Amino acid sequence: MADRSLASRLRLAVVRLNRRLRAQRTSEDLSLTQISALSTLHKCGAMTPGKLAAKEGVQPPSMTRVIAALDEAGYVERTPHPTDGRQAIVSISGKGLEYVRATISAREAWLDERLAELSGEEREVLGRAAEIIDRMAGHG
Repeated sequence: MADRSLASRLRLAVVRLNRRLRAQRTSEDLSLTQISALSTLHKCGAMTPGKLAAKEGVQPPSMTRVIAALDEAGYVERTPHPTDGRQAIVSISGKGLEYVRATISAREAWLDERLAELSGEEREVLGRAAEIIDRMAGHG
Protein backbone atom coordinates (compact mmCIF):
# COMPACT_ATOMS: atom_id res chain seq x y z
CA MET A 1 0.00 0.00 0.00
CA ALA A 2 2.85 2.39 0.80
CA ASP A 3 4.31 1.76 -2.68
CA ARG A 4 0.95 2.64 -4.28
CA SER A 5 0.88 5.85 -2.31
CA LEU A 6 4.45 6.63 -3.39
CA ALA A 7 3.55 5.88 -7.01
CA SER A 8 0.58 8.21 -6.83
CA ARG A 9 2.51 11.01 -5.12
CA LEU A 10 5.43 10.70 -7.55
CA ARG A 11 3.15 10.69 -10.60
CA LEU A 12 1.31 13.77 -9.40
CA ALA A 13 4.54 15.62 -8.52
CA VAL A 14 6.05 14.87 -11.94
CA VAL A 15 2.86 15.98 -13.73
CA ARG A 16 2.73 19.23 -11.74
CA LEU A 17 6.42 19.99 -12.30
CA ASN A 18 6.08 19.26 -16.00
CA ARG A 19 3.06 21.56 -16.23
CA ARG A 20 4.97 24.38 -14.49
CA LEU A 21 8.00 23.90 -16.73
CA ARG A 22 5.86 23.93 -19.88
CA ALA A 23 4.33 27.22 -18.72
CA GLN A 24 7.78 28.83 -18.89
CA ARG A 25 7.58 29.85 -22.52
CA THR A 26 9.35 32.65 -24.31
CA SER A 27 6.22 33.49 -26.30
CA GLU A 28 2.69 32.27 -26.85
CA ASP A 29 2.90 32.08 -30.64
CA LEU A 30 3.36 28.29 -30.80
CA SER A 31 1.08 25.57 -29.48
CA LEU A 32 2.42 22.90 -27.14
CA THR A 33 2.10 20.41 -30.01
CA GLN A 34 4.22 22.62 -32.26
CA ILE A 35 6.80 23.12 -29.51
CA SER A 36 6.94 19.37 -28.94
CA ALA A 37 7.52 18.70 -32.66
CA LEU A 38 10.25 21.36 -32.76
CA SER A 39 11.89 19.87 -29.69
CA THR A 40 11.88 16.42 -31.27
CA LEU A 41 13.53 17.78 -34.41
CA HIS A 42 16.09 19.54 -32.20
CA LYS A 43 16.89 16.34 -30.26
CA CYS A 44 16.62 13.76 -33.05
CA GLY A 45 17.57 15.70 -36.17
CA ALA A 46 15.91 15.93 -39.56
CA MET A 47 13.32 13.31 -40.49
CA THR A 48 10.29 12.62 -42.65
CA PRO A 49 6.89 13.90 -41.53
CA GLY A 50 5.76 10.29 -41.03
CA LYS A 51 8.66 9.52 -38.70
CA LEU A 52 8.03 12.77 -36.79
CA ALA A 53 4.34 11.86 -36.44
CA ALA A 54 5.30 8.44 -35.09
CA LYS A 55 7.76 9.92 -32.58
CA GLU A 56 5.12 12.42 -31.42
CA GLY A 57 2.39 9.79 -31.25
CA VAL A 58 0.02 11.61 -33.62
CA GLN A 59 -1.59 10.74 -36.93
CA PRO A 60 0.31 11.83 -40.08
CA PRO A 61 -2.44 14.26 -41.23
CA SER A 62 -2.20 16.06 -37.86
CA MET A 63 1.59 16.29 -38.17
CA THR A 64 1.23 17.61 -41.72
CA ARG A 65 -0.77 20.56 -40.32
CA VAL A 66 1.77 21.12 -37.52
CA ILE A 67 4.67 21.10 -40.00
CA ALA A 68 2.83 23.45 -42.37
CA ALA A 69 2.29 25.99 -39.57
CA LEU A 70 5.90 25.70 -38.39
CA ASP A 71 7.15 26.05 -41.97
CA GLU A 72 4.97 29.10 -42.61
CA ALA A 73 6.33 30.72 -39.43
CA GLY A 74 9.93 29.91 -40.44
CA TYR A 75 10.66 27.44 -37.61
CA VAL A 76 11.33 24.44 -39.88
CA GLU A 77 12.63 23.81 -43.37
CA ARG A 78 11.51 21.16 -45.83
CA THR A 79 13.87 19.64 -48.37
CA PRO A 80 13.26 16.90 -50.94
CA HIS A 81 13.92 13.34 -49.76
CA PRO A 82 17.16 12.12 -51.39
CA THR A 83 15.72 8.79 -52.57
CA ASP A 84 11.93 9.14 -52.48
CA GLY A 85 10.45 11.96 -54.54
CA ARG A 86 7.10 11.60 -52.76
CA GLN A 87 8.66 12.43 -49.38
CA ALA A 88 10.23 15.48 -47.81
CA ILE A 89 12.73 15.83 -45.01
CA VAL A 90 11.83 18.26 -42.23
CA SER A 91 14.56 19.95 -40.21
CA ILE A 92 14.65 22.69 -37.62
CA SER A 93 15.61 26.10 -39.03
CA GLY A 94 17.89 28.67 -37.43
CA LYS A 95 14.81 30.50 -36.14
CA GLY A 96 13.43 27.24 -34.74
CA LEU A 97 16.72 26.42 -33.04
CA GLU A 98 16.80 29.88 -31.49
CA TYR A 99 13.23 29.40 -30.21
CA VAL A 100 13.99 25.99 -28.67
CA ARG A 101 17.16 27.26 -27.00
CA ALA A 102 15.34 30.30 -25.58
CA THR A 103 12.53 28.09 -24.27
CA ILE A 104 14.98 25.68 -22.65
CA SER A 105 16.83 28.61 -21.12
CA ALA A 106 13.60 30.09 -19.70
CA ARG A 107 12.58 26.73 -18.21
CA GLU A 108 15.99 26.13 -16.67
CA ALA A 109 16.08 29.67 -15.26
CA TRP A 110 12.71 29.08 -13.59
CA LEU A 111 13.92 25.75 -12.21
CA ASP A 112 17.21 27.30 -11.01
CA GLU A 113 15.18 29.87 -9.04
CA ARG A 114 13.10 27.13 -7.42
CA LEU A 115 16.21 25.09 -6.60
CA ALA A 116 17.89 28.13 -5.02
CA GLU A 117 15.01 28.26 -2.52
CA LEU A 118 15.90 24.78 -1.23
CA SER A 119 18.50 23.74 1.31
CA GLY A 120 21.70 22.06 0.21
CA GLU A 121 20.42 18.79 1.61
CA GLU A 122 17.17 19.07 -0.37
CA ARG A 123 19.11 19.79 -3.58
CA GLU A 124 21.30 16.75 -2.89
CA VAL A 125 18.20 14.56 -2.43
CA LEU A 126 16.74 15.90 -5.69
CA GLY A 127 20.01 15.17 -7.48
CA ARG A 128 19.81 11.55 -6.40
CA ALA A 129 16.08 11.43 -7.22
CA ALA A 130 16.76 12.81 -10.73
CA GLU A 131 19.21 9.94 -11.38
CA ILE A 132 16.67 7.40 -10.16
CA ILE A 133 13.80 8.89 -12.17
CA ASP A 134 15.99 8.98 -15.28
CA ARG A 135 16.86 5.31 -14.74
CA MET A 136 13.16 4.46 -14.23
CA ALA A 137 12.37 6.24 -17.49
CA GLY A 138 14.91 4.05 -19.28
CA HIS A 139 17.57 6.69 -19.87
CA GLY A 140 20.22 5.61 -17.42
